[in-house]
Amino acid sequence: MTLLKYSRWMLSAVAVSAMVVSLTGPSASVYADTTVQANQGGGSNLGELPQSSHHLLTSTARKTWNYFVAATASKTGLPDDRINVPVNGQQTSVNTTSPTDIAMYMMSLASARDLGIISEAEANRRLSTLLNTLEQLPKWQGFLYNWYSTTDGSVTNNFISTVDLGWYAAGLVVDRQAFPRFAAQITKLLNAMNFATLYDPSMNQMYGGYDPTTQQFTGWHYGNINTESRVADYIAIGTGDVPSKLWWGVYRTLPASWAWQNQVPIGPTVTYDGVPVFEGHYTLYGETYVPSWGGSMFEALMPTLVLKEQQLGTHALGLNDQRMVDLQIHYALDVQHYPVWGISPSALPNNGYGVFGVPGLGCINYEENGTITPHASFLALSFAPQQALSNLEILANRYHMMGPYGFYDSVNVNTQAVAHADLALDEGMILVSIDNFLHHGAIQNDFNRDSVGKAPQDLLKEEKFSIQ
Repeated sequence: MTLLKYSRWMLSAVAVSAMVVSLTGPSASVYADTTVQANQGGGSNLGELPQSSHHLLTSTARKTWNYFVAATASKTGLPDDRINVPVNGQQTSVNTTSPTDIAMYMMSLASARDLGIISEAEANRRLSTLLNTLEQLPKWQGFLYNWYSTTDGSVTNNFISTVDLGWYAAGLVVDRQAFPRFAAQITKLLNAMNFATLYDPSMNQMYGGYDPTTQQFTGWHYGNINTESRVADYIAIGTGDVPSKLWWGVYRTLPASWAWQNQVPIGPTVTYDGVPVFEGHYTLYGETYVPSWGGSMFEALMPTLVLKEQQLGTHALGLNDQRMVDLQIHYALDVQHYPVWGISPSALPNNGYGVFGVPGLGCINYEENGTITPHASFLALSFAPQQALSNLEILANRYHMMGPYGFYDSVNVNTQAVAHADLALDEGMILVSIDNFLHHGAIQNDFNRDSVGKAPQDLLKEEKFSIQ
């Protein structure tokens, strides 16, 4: 047993104790002997979930949904990107939206319905308004531009972003299954996009995007498997727009000859479907893993909102997802001795946004200054349920992070400063993660019932990372 694995085992025991301690207050008599069944879709099995933890998840889900109630423009059905919620002041909204924001709203509609927060009728009404707007929005070859005004749908930034469009397509796929009455309308929007347009066959990777103003593709590509952009790769293959060999053209680690990366990766070269793949890995704190780009939880785990990596990629992405969670927890609690863990891009107290990651966990290092974001714990629910629930209890109680829309977006544990803001992206990840955890992977199931979700599943199954 490595030091990290021993540490994780100890954390599990501590997490159970922490949840027991949390029940010693005035309401302990109500909850102490009450449990409910946890129905998470992942491979981890928490079994019976303490009522206090179930209540935390369901109450957070309801408050998180209130973000989309407050943020969604009644005329267009488009969700605002961000709401700033100062403790003593007027709330202000950022009245623009992106394809990823729209995707998070689409998935959140299904989750809110699944969780009994809204009725089928309300979900249908909201989705109808949104889809009617999406049909009318200005586009480039069927693709959404990267930013629109939520008030009137006008374009505010005309970049064509591959990763954002991948998530937009994923949202459409989920809702095509979750709301069959809209299947024809959704299929029309999906079919209008041809991801082959954004594919570079010379590199066997997807371009970062396209600039309609200069009429040029980006000079860079989405080249790392362990980032949120793998959903765009998966979608491009699942729709049949791009050949499945794209999956093998994306780097697991960067080539060993690229000396500027954090480590020199080691591993074998394996051929899949005629494509040689360098199955490299890094080692940190005695554990092997395939790095993300910058070491954040969001890069590694956001794709698991829809992809069944934990179930299908047991020797590759699913195994690596677990390693990323373990290393995040170990770094924060055991190396830095922070009270809580979960490092990922998030809002800042000054109304800004920061890109954060665990040093060494990525090919490069994002900033790390003690900023912790709750969405990281929600993404980790099916991989480390006890630790995630305990972490959320501490974030809620010690740092007073609960607001009108659920958890505030981040806290800096060194300065105690809380970012009193909520983001559509992070709120969507939280709500969908809760739904997946409590309802047997509900959103994953919606996505994977669809032909787009089914078609590439064997790609997840057949690979074996060099981290066994």
